[in-house]
Amino acid sequence: MENSKKIRVGIIGLGVIGERILNTFYKHPKTEIIAICDVVKERAEQISQKLNGVANYTDYKELLQNPNIDLVYVAIPPKYHHSVALDVLASGKHILCEKPLANSLQEAKELMEQAKKSGLVHAMHFPVYYTNAFQYIKNDVESGNIGEIRRIEIQTHFHKWPREWQQTEWIDGREQGGFVREVIPHFIQLTQALFGELEHIQSQLELPVDSEKCETGIMARMKLTDGTPVLVNGLSQIAQQEHLAFTIYGTKGTISLVNWTILEVGKYNEPTREKMLQLDNQPVDLITNIVNAINGDLADLIDFQAGYEVQKVLEALLQKV
Repeated sequence: MENSKKIRVGIIGLGVIGERILNTFYKHPKTEIIAICDVVKERAEQISQKLNGVANYTDYKELLQNPNIDLVYVAIPPKYHHSVALDVLASGKHILCEKPLANSLQEAKELMEQAKKSGLVHAMHFPVYYTNAFQYIKNDVESGNIGEIRRIEIQTHFHKWPREWQQTEWIDGREQGGFVREVIPHFIQLTQALFGELEHIQSQLELPVDSEKCETGIMARMKLTDGTPVLVNGLSQIAQQEHLAFTIYGTKGTISLVNWTILEVGKYNEPTREKMLQLDNQPVDLITNIVNAINGDLADLIDFQAGYEVQKVLEALLQKV
């Protein structure tokens, strides 16, 4: 595809996650990065050099004035999503936003409403939804292979939080950081994508004495609309290697997504075993779906409406509503 037909991308925020998705955009045949922004000038200039000298800014509003940008990826801390994303929408550019959608339910609601009014493509970065592991889970649940769903469990255990590769001040803070905000939304989204609304949320947080620091543990119980229980077990600062699991227990089988990519399945009265998936069955990725949506083609996107639904659960888990 010629460069003129590619979706031209601007990126706001060049932290660990921002750079990771930047590389995905860079390698994608239908997108072209033409501008980047980070408040740390040296960081923006360094990444610009790696991208053959694309325009770089320290003020995102200057990036938004670039008329050639089609899509903006917002990869900044949650505290700033609301104001920046509103400005992106006001500029008439399509948007991909990091999770969580905002830093409060009211902010998320306003973003959802403005995104709908804009008529622009608006998407959330929930990449697990687009993996073949999740599609296998979805097919197994919808086909009835694991029988009646008895319970869903979300486990997020960390030997250290923030993790070694996440040493930024905000991610350790109670205002906008913590693993409940950073990790658990992925599993909330997967649960809602499979089963719909979550309700009757009861949450118990473990908080350090320092009121500036984020949670060190969470135990929560919620329900699907049919009454099926959903349990959350989160803990940090423990002598165990990081372990994440999204497990669905059924009357005919159990299926679990472990550490993002490992699929473990088991039938009635059998142990769970790792399921090797065929790579040629990989579903359409997030970036391709965004490109399709911008071009008016068929697309499957987790939009700001879904981001708002995740936020409702997240705020209840954090005992903010």
